Order: sequence, then structure tokens, then C-alpha cells
Amino acid sequence: MDTLNYHHLRYFREVAHEGNLTRTAERVNLSQSALSSQIRTLEERLGHALFERTGRQLRLTEVGRIVLDHADRIFGTGEELVATLKRTGAALPPLRLGALSTLSRNFQLNFLRPLLGAQDIDIILKSGSAGVLFEALKSLALDVVLTTEPPSSLLGGDFTAHRIAEQSVGIHGTPARLRHESLRDLLASEPLIVPTESSIRTGFESLIARLGVTPRIAADVDDMAMVRLLAREDMGLAIAPAVVLADEISSGLLETAPFDLEIVESFYAVTVRRSFPHPLLAGLVSR
Repeated sequence: MDTLNYHHLRYFREVAHEGNLTRTAERVNLSQSALSSQIRTLEERLGHALFERTGRQLRLTEVGRIVLDHADRIFGTGEELVATLKRTGAALPPLRLGALSTLSRNFQLNFLRPLLGAQDIDIILKSGSAGVLFEALKSLALDVVLTTEPPSSLLGGDFTAHRIAEQSVGIHGTPARLRHESLRDLLASEPLIVPTESSIRTGFESLIARLGVTPRIAADVDDMAMVRLLAREDMGLAIAPAVVLADEISSGLLETAPFDLEIVESFYAVTVRRSFPHPLLAGLVSR
């Protein structure tokens, strides 16, 4: 098929909604014969009749109804594009969110909670490694990235890391495992579930060096969802922010040891400088 001429498609759409060639010709400031010619050209290119005449009225054929549906979406998208650039549109574009694959699902949910249940907001969620997500953010394929570490300056890009939360890291597990009188005894006696290569791991290594403890590591885990599952299965005590195990702690399945580890994990919403940021971002990153 030859390249579709959108002028022909627009004139067809006008006639289809009006249902009358004469009135449409007057409204678009064309002669009736010129407008008819535009419609015929479109029909020839598509290889199908779009209208059938009933007296003085034009009725859409089955193909005409299909073409009108596509035309409405095509021109509706164009109107949304212009409105977005002028910042006057009522409809919101999808919010494209990237999240570090190891990030707590509970934290992601809390970040998105103000938007949950809204009828006019679509959310596209992508998880992955920090490098992949920051490249997608830099290329404007994402609106924001949730992470526990701000992007390295080596990545380039005009990033802004908004610190949106800070969580104390604790020790969580089944009540029976927490019956120790000191932090040193607990760390020396119980198997531990520890995140790999993170600010939590760095703080944990510093803690055991300070206490002179050689712990028994039951699992090195790079996914907070797995930390949560292993703690639920009583494989050991989880070293993590409470938000990771919020449901289990709330239900009483797990408890938190009464010791201050002096380890804090920060959570960041990373954006990139752009002329047309998503309208909802400012409210989400400034809470």
C-alpha cells in the first residue's frame, strides 16, 4: 500500500463524524467535489469503500468503521502530543518507573501508594541492574529510577538523586532465634541472611569487625525479596531494613532484635534533567 496521506484521513474523519458531505465541505472550507475527491483517493489507497449512500446520508461501511476507529486514535494521540508540549492536556502520560531488581518490593509499593487506585494513571514498572536503568533514564525511556545508591559520576548524564527515605537496618527473625542477651552473642550464635555488595553489607562488615565476631553466614543474597522469604522459612536472621519484612513483623511471624546496629540504608529516586518531566514526579520525590 502507498504511504497513507493523513490529510485524506482527516477529511474522511470529519465526514464520518458529520455524516453529511455538504456540511463538512462548508466547515473545512473545501468544495464538495474536492472533498469527495479526497475521500475517493483514500478509498483507492485502502482498496475498500468507506461509505455507502442512503438517500442524502452517508453511512460507514464495516471497513469505514474500522478506519474511523484508527483515525480517532491517531488524531487523538496527536492532540495529546500537542497538549503535552504546551502543558495543557488533561490526560496524563504513563509513569515509567525503573527499580533496582534487589530493591524491597514493600518500599516500591510505598513509593507508588499515592497513585494506587487512580483511574487515569498508568504505571509501567521495569526492574534491572543500576547500569541498565540509569542508561534508560538518560535516554528518557524512564521517568525515574528507585535505588539505594546514587548514580556514579562516571555514568555521565544530568542526574539528580532525591533522597526520599532512610531506614535503620536491624536484625529480624523468628522469636526463638532472638533470645540472646547481647548483640555479640546473637551474631556469634545464629545463622545470618545478609545482602551482598550493598551499603548494608558494608555496614555489617564494619559491625562484626568492631565486635570481633566471626558470624555464620547462612545465605548471601542479592535480592531483598529472597531475604524476606528465607527469614520466613527460618533459615536464619535477616540483616535488613524493617520495611523489607513489614508484613511478617506486623503479623508477629517475625520480630526485630532490640539492638542498634548503627547501620542506615538510604533510598533514592533518581531523575534526569528534562524540559518536560512527568507531571506527577515532583509530588512523588518531594514527600
